[in-house]
Amino acid sequence: MDLQLSDIRLLEEKGIKPEQLEAQLKMLADGFPYLKIESPATVGHGITRPTDELIAQSVDIWEKYLHTGAKVMKMTPASGAASRMFKDLYGFLNSEAKTPADDFMKKFFDNIESFAFYHRLNREMLTLYGRSIDTMVKEGQYREIIDHLLNTPGMGYGHLPKALLMFHRVPGTSRTPLEEHIAEGAQYASGSDGEVNLHFTVSQDHVPLVKAKLEEVKAFMEHQYGIRLNVTLSVQKPSTDTVAATPDGEPYRENGTLFFRPGGHGALIENLNDLDADVIFIKNIDNVVPDKLRESTIRFKKVIGGILVATKMKIDRYCRMLKKGVPPEEEREEMLEFLRTVLCITHDKADSMSPEAEAEYIFGKLNRPLRVCGMVKNEGEPGGGPFLCYNPDGTVSPQILESSQIDPAVAAEMMRDASHFNPVDLVVSTKDFEGKKFNLPDYVDPATGFISEKSREGVVIKALELPGLWNGAMSDWNTIFVEVPADTFNPVKTVNDLLRPYHQ
Repeated sequence: MDLQLSDIRLLEEKGIKPEQLEAQLKMLADGFPYLKIESPATVGHGITRPTDELIAQSVDIWEKYLHTGAKVMKMTPASGAASRMFKDLYGFLNSEAKTPADDFMKKFFDNIESFAFYHRLNREMLTLYGRSIDTMVKEGQYREIIDHLLNTPGMGYGHLPKALLMFHRVPGTSRTPLEEHIAEGAQYASGSDGEVNLHFTVSQDHVPLVKAKLEEVKAFMEHQYGIRLNVTLSVQKPSTDTVAATPDGEPYRENGTLFFRPGGHGALIENLNDLDADVIFIKNIDNVVPDKLRESTIRFKKVIGGILVATKMKIDRYCRMLKKGVPPEEEREEMLEFLRTVLCITHDKADSMSPEAEAEYIFGKLNRPLRVCGMVKNEGEPGGGPFLCYNPDGTVSPQILESSQIDPAVAAEMMRDASHFNPVDLVVSTKDFEGKKFNLPDYVDPATGFISEKSREGVVIKALELPGLWNGAMSDWNTIFVEVPADTFNPVKTVNDLLRPYHQ
C-alpha cells in the first residue's frame, strides 16, 4: 500500500515498521491456517494427574526452592475494563423496562445485599436519595440503583478495571481482586527474605487509579501477611497494536487516519519478556477467592511450581551435558525418553539421525522457555483447551488452543473428546541453563493469530488479534499439562458470578 506522510508519522509514534503493517494487512486478507491436531490432551496422554505422592513431593520442592534466593514473581494481566461484566445491567438500563424482567436481573436484585459493593452503594443511595436500596427497590427505583453503580457521577463500576472492583467481603471491609492477588502471592511466592514480587499489566488510563489503590493497601497487607511488597506495573506497548481492515481487506481509516486496535492479550508476551525473574506465575485478574477458601489454590500453585522447578533442573543438567559434546548413546536415549514422557514431544525421526544430529536435535528441543499449565476437568466452562498438535518440523507437542484455531470439519469431534479446559493457571521459566533470559518473541508462532469482526461506529471492520499469550505466543515453548481441581478456578465473567459460593 502507498503510505501517506501521516501514516508514516503514526507508525513511527507507535514503533511499528512499515513492513509489519504490510504483514498485518496480508494476515487480515489471507486469514490463518487451522492447526493440525493429533488429539485432545487427556490424562495419561498429555496431561499428568498428580498422585498424592507427587503432590507432597512437589510442594516440598517448591517450599525449599523459595529459600534458595531465587527470584519468584507473579504476573497478572489486569488491563480490561469491567464493562463486559455488567453487560446484562447495561442491557436493562438501555431498555425501556422499569422492573427486572429476566432471570439474570431478578437474581441480581434478589441477592443485592450479598455483593461486597452493597454497603458502599447503599450509603451512597442514602446520601443521594435519602432512601436505602431496600426502600428504593420496594418503590421500583431499579434504574436509579443500576445507573449509580455503573456510571459517573456514581461508583463508575462500568468504567473501572476489574482489579479495582469490590469482589469479596472480609471482616470490617471488602477486598478487590488486586488485593486478593497480593494475598495469594504472600501465601505461595514469598521468599526467605519475605519479599513478594508482583507485576500487573494495566491500561494506560487506569495506571493512576491502580497506583492509588496500591498506596492505600500496601502497608496494611504487608503487616497482615508479614511480607515486603515489590509491585510493578506495565502497559501494553503501542508497537503491539494491530491495524483494522475493511471486509474487502483494505486498511480501515477514520478521518483519513489508519485505525489501530490493541492486539489482544498476546501482546503481553512483550511485557513478560521485560520481566527478570527465575520463576513467574501467570493468572487472570478475576480468578481469585477470599482467604478462607484459598487452601486448594495455594496448594496447587505450589504443586505446579514444584513440578516446574524439578523439570527445569533436569533440563538444565541435560543441556550442560550436551553443551560439552555428544553424550553416549545411553544418555541420549534417556534424554529422548524425557522428551517423550515428560514433555510429551514425539520425535520418531530421531531414530534415523547421526549421534551428532541427534544431540543437536535434543538440545534444540530442551533449550527453550518452559511452562507448567494447570488444566481443569471440562464441566462446561468457557475457554480454550489442551491438545497435542503437529509442529512445522513434524514433531507433536502440547499446545493450548481456542476453538477458532480448529478446522470446523473436525472441531465437533475434537471438542467432544476433550476432557479438560484451560483456566489460565500457569507457571513459567524464561531463562536458559546458563541463567540467560530467552527472547520470548522468538518463540511466538505468528500463524496462530485470530481474526474477528467488530463494529466501529456502525461500520463492520476486521480486527487482528495477535497469537494469544498462552496460545500461539507460547507455541514453541516446552509445555507440561497438570490436572488441578475445579475449585482452583473461580472466574468472574458476569456480576452475578460474585454470588457463587466461592466468592461469598
